[in-house]
Amino acid sequence: MLYDKIAASGFKSDITGLTLGPAFLTLRAMEVHFAPELQAKLDRVAAENRRGTDEYVQQLVESYLDHDAWFRREVAEGLAQLDRGEFLTHEEVGARLQKN
Repeated sequence: MLYDKIAASGFKSDITGLTLGPAFLTLRAMEVHFAPELQAKLDRVAAENRRGTDEYVQQLVESYLDHDAWFRREVAEGLAQLDRGEFLTHEEVGARLQKN
């Protein structure tokens, strides 16, 4: 019922990759082509991890994106600390290392 109303309204998603499905938004499939050597590596490592290649690639991409987001947050925080003058000089770092 809700899907029919949304579809009848001419609703278009402005979020790339989403299309209307029956009663909810669904993601479109993506096809990625790898060089034969890389495909063979993916197949081998996925099998070693007892995963299908598609599932393994999705896990890798999700892990990479999570790490990338974490890294960007950490860099932004580090830059903010520098802007606030919160840093150690070369000499201060050396002194701390010699204490330990």
